[in-house]
Amino acid sequence: MLAEADATVPHGSGNSMMSRNNYFNKNPDSSISMSKMDVIIPFSPDVPCDNNGQRMWWAFLASSMVTFFGGLFIILLWRTLKYLWTVCCHCNIKKKEAQKVNNPANSQVADGTAKGPDEKDEVVPASEVGWMTSVKDWAGVMISAQTLTGRVLVVLVFALSIGALGIYFIDSSDPIESCQNFYKDFTLQIDMFFNVFFLLYFGLRFIAANDKLWFWLEVNSVVDFFTVPPVFVSVYLNRSWLGLRFLRALRLIQFSEILQFLNILKTSNSIKLVNLCSIFISTWLTAAGFIHLVENSGDPWENFQNSQSLSYWECVYLLMVTMSTVGYGDVYAKTTLGRLFMVFFILGGLAMFASYVPEIIELIGNRKKYGGSYSAVNGRKHIVVCGHITLESVSNFLKDFLHKDRDDVNVEIVFLHNISPNLELEALFKRHFTQVEFYQGSVLNPHDLARVKIESADACLILANKYCPDPDAEDASNIMRVISIKNYSPKIRIITQMLQYHNKAHLLNIPSWNWKEGDDAICLAELKAGFIAQSCLAQGLSTMLANLFSMRSFIEIEEDTWQKYYLEGVANEMYTEYLSSAFVGLSFPAVCELCYVKLKLLLIAIENKSELGESSILINPGNHVKMQEGTLGFFIASDAKEVKRAFFYCKACHDDITDPKRIKKCGCKRLIYFEDEHPSTLSPKKKQRNGGMRNSPNNSPNMMSRHDPLVIPGNEQMENMDMNMKQYDSTGMFHWCPSKEIEKVILTRSEASMTVLSGHVVVCIFGDVTSALVGLRNLVMPLRASNFHYHELKPIVFVGSLEYLRREWETLHNFPKVSILPGTPLSRADLRAVNINLCDMCVILSANQNNIDDASLQDKECILASLNIKSMQFDDSIGLLQANSQGFTPPGMDRSSPDSSPVHGLARQASVTTGANIPIITELVNDSNVQFLDQDDDDDPDTELYLTQPFACGTAFAVSVLDSLMSATYFNDNILTLIRTLVTGGATPELEALLAEENALQGGYSTPQTLANRDRCRVAQLALYDGPFADLGDGGCYGDLFCKALKTYNMLCFGIYRLRDAHLATPSQCTKRYVITNPPYEFELVPTDLIFCLMQFDHNAGQSRTSLSHSSHSSHSSSKKSSSVHSIPTTNRQNRSSKAREAGHKQNATRMNRMSQERKWFTDEPENAYPRNIQIKPMSTHMANQVNQYKSTSSLIPPIREVEDEC
Repeated sequence: MLAEADATVPHGSGNSMMSRNNYFNKNPDSSISMSKMDVIIPFSPDVPCDNNGQRMWWAFLASSMVTFFGGLFIILLWRTLKYLWTVCCHCNIKKKEAQKVNNPANSQVADGTAKGPDEKDEVVPASEVGWMTSVKDWAGVMISAQTLTGRVLVVLVFALSIGALGIYFIDSSDPIESCQNFYKDFTLQIDMFFNVFFLLYFGLRFIAANDKLWFWLEVNSVVDFFTVPPVFVSVYLNRSWLGLRFLRALRLIQFSEILQFLNILKTSNSIKLVNLCSIFISTWLTAAGFIHLVENSGDPWENFQNSQSLSYWECVYLLMVTMSTVGYGDVYAKTTLGRLFMVFFILGGLAMFASYVPEIIELIGNRKKYGGSYSAVNGRKHIVVCGHITLESVSNFLKDFLHKDRDDVNVEIVFLHNISPNLELEALFKRHFTQVEFYQGSVLNPHDLARVKIESADACLILANKYCPDPDAEDASNIMRVISIKNYSPKIRIITQMLQYHNKAHLLNIPSWNWKEGDDAICLAELKAGFIAQSCLAQGLSTMLANLFSMRSFIEIEEDTWQKYYLEGVANEMYTEYLSSAFVGLSFPAVCELCYVKLKLLLIAIENKSELGESSILINPGNHVKMQEGTLGFFIASDAKEVKRAFFYCKACHDDITDPKRIKKCGCKRLIYFEDEHPSTLSPKKKQRNGGMRNSPNNSPNMMSRHDPLVIPGNEQMENMDMNMKQYDSTGMFHWCPSKEIEKVILTRSEASMTVLSGHVVVCIFGDVTSALVGLRNLVMPLRASNFHYHELKPIVFVGSLEYLRREWETLHNFPKVSILPGTPLSRADLRAVNINLCDMCVILSANQNNIDDASLQDKECILASLNIKSMQFDDSIGLLQANSQGFTPPGMDRSSPDSSPVHGLARQASVTTGANIPIITELVNDSNVQFLDQDDDDDPDTELYLTQPFACGTAFAVSVLDSLMSATYFNDNILTLIRTLVTGGATPELEALLAEENALQGGYSTPQTLANRDRCRVAQLALYDGPFADLGDGGCYGDLFCKALKTYNMLCFGIYRLRDAHLATPSQCTKRYVITNPPYEFELVPTDLIFCLMQFDHNAGQSRTSLSHSSHSSHSSSKKSSSVHSIPTTNRQNRSSKAREAGHKQNATRMNRMSQERKWFTDEPENAYPRNIQIKPMSTHMANQVNQYKSTSSLIPPIREVEDEC
């Protein structure tokens, strides 16, 4: 039905051309002919509306304008009146003051009569101001979001504004103006409710405003003026005008403020991004609403006849095309108002689009791609890995952590780093996406720690940059990471890598750092130096130990080459497992033999618990230790499943089984109970962290029982012992001497040449004043362990820059038998001066490796020194003439000693005529540089380090092999304790605490308690060509050797050091050897094999010593204890002419007098030690070679400056 409007009646602008056309199309019969000026609006007969079809848009607009300008007029009028009142009052006050000056008496009376009313008038305004102030403060609190009520109110107003905007979007599909019944229109009712709430909130804002005029002109106030009054007019007129309701979109500008109130936005970038987006979108939607209004209404001066039908979303599209300057032309403005608005909008919209959009894109692009939060999975643990996150460190870590030889690793790895990963590292994460997640952030930020759920993590692992130029700065960074993590979650277990040993002391200052609860610091310098030091005692041991705690896959080789046997040993790793109750009551050697023969497992150590609950690791303890219930064993095996045999073994069920693979869990009740009480340690769960595994050996009652005063080391020795002499440090773990000045140990080249050094360790060190310290104390400490007798200690000669060695000397001045030759390892004259051809080991280190950017040049000094030594030639004219000279037989290697002595079979180095046969171990930084050490090998540059020949032979060591210790320590924290016990010579947490206080070893008196600490195993190498095991050396089985050594001497064999070409049928001149770890029982031995073994401490080795000093002063031979350097044998000296002998005596006497006057460089014993008789005689190099022909690697010829008398 249509209503015809009079042409003289004003027409509203709310008519929709589209609605009108649609209406006529749908109702062709109901159209009424009218003039051009007639305006038709749709209406319904049941709605009380204007039957004339008159538009009422002006009424809606007038309500908003009257409200705005009326309120503005009232505010201005109030300000004007207040100003006039203030001016008038000010004038009256001035008049009264003038009257008081002219007539003081009258003014006083006047003041007295008027005082009462004045006071009353003043009280009322004061009360009114107080009431208004309180209301204003209350309103301010309500809208400021300072309280929970205020925040709820602010959020609610914003949510209702968005709801009102949504209603506008819905109504925009209807005609601009139409008749509506308030009681039947659901959207109008909701919009009415919203606007009533907005009106109340407007009142609160008005009360709380300090400046009412500026409040009236605010954007939010203008939005309320043009949206709230029209709703009330709609109810009154039963009409709906879409009008200016699109202004509600301007409320989106406050979106960032709302998110900040809710504590969602915290960073500046996120706040800025939301601000830009909200301003851009609100301006866009508001402008689209205006175009939608004028285009669907038409121009008023055209009587609204030039309108076009456009939906709101078409207008949104039009505005975006216009802002972007594309302008397709498919949608455009037809009305004059629309075109005029577009002219101005293009100017502002283009500027906003050109500035806002690029900035928004930049902020979105700069947002952290890995900025989410970790969601924990029920039943699955997770660890957090942080620190130095690179492709190399992460790949090495994941390769070992996720190795297939471990049990099912149900652990998720969360990496946290402040730098986003590069493409290669990102690809690595994607390959392991099922178990690896990466988040960008810093552990120094508590918010980032919360994102990765550090409080619920099983552990936190901190990786260090091993190649940084400043190790102390790197350690300081990692210590700060530990502090931050411990401050956030004190009970989290932390395993961190440290570069310098002295920085470990700072971890003890952290209150929540507790190594008893699983916190561990893996000091790379300490372990690296310890591994190299053990290679000085048993060459190749560093390679074997490095392979044991690294997860390597078995590589099968069919050809009979040295790589075949080496790789079979590489597949072995170190595991722990609780021993079955079937072993209870048996001695350690018996259990060890049973495990090796029947279970095909190598047991090397056990955990011993005391009655107080403290525990200690006993390495090859001997017959006196009996297995207890729940004893933890340390095994060498190729698979974690194999170690389960020790736990499942049952004598009743498995005694007659010959195939170890058939040893599985049986149904015995005792085993089931034991399994419940002692779960396996192979799963990646937290182990028993009572700290016992890290206690010093002197806490073990069983070990103390071995040293009853009746058996220490014998009554005669106890009587001869000077109890007032400090020979060991306060813990009894290391040999000690009073501190010496560095000048007393410095040798000149001529002095070193005249001093016949033999059986010593030459340490070639590159460094200068600016170089970082490598921590030489960690290299010396294992070589000065107290489980060596004093005469067994290998002299150590450092060859390098004196300026650098002065910086290291503070940590070395309490160790005996240490000398320094200032020079350079690249000088052959210096190397010959220290008799490098007679040394037991040459160690090549560099402190300058991390100062070079090019990775290929980082090891240039070490490589050049190694090649220089290998190319040297030495004279061997004496040959075998003195091979069997009794005077040159080292102590413990006496041919007249019983063959039953195990020491008789210790390995002896053959004479050296070329530098290629000198035992060398070279430290490398870059693994790929190992290809330059051996020119005759065929190693590919891309070959992994453990597969190269120098590493397999034990002549190269890289710190990268220690990366595997991180994952090994996480799965079993006892492994790190065992490794440190083996390689450091006995370093304990107690010793670390002492070093943290003094930074130097403190001497201690020899007491039964400290001497008991000497009774611990040490690593040695047995030769099979001589001694009690010679019968097994030619075609014997390794298993028979293992059992014989264990039963007879309590020596535990665990590997072979074999010549590289021993498998060849034809003899070879190559002297290179390689490591075979834990060979099988049937493995065939060859006479040239050297056997790695764990030897017991020999109490009697220090009681009887053979004096090798053939002094020409016979008066001293019987009355004084003497020590001398190696000299020419007696038989040779007797053949000399008396003239030569007298010349030599004169030369020695002159030299001794000069040296005694200059400095006492020859002594490293306490001042109250026995007198010394030093004999120094010149010897040619070819003569010295013979001394080295059959020298011992365990019991050495007494070196220079040695005092023969010891405890």
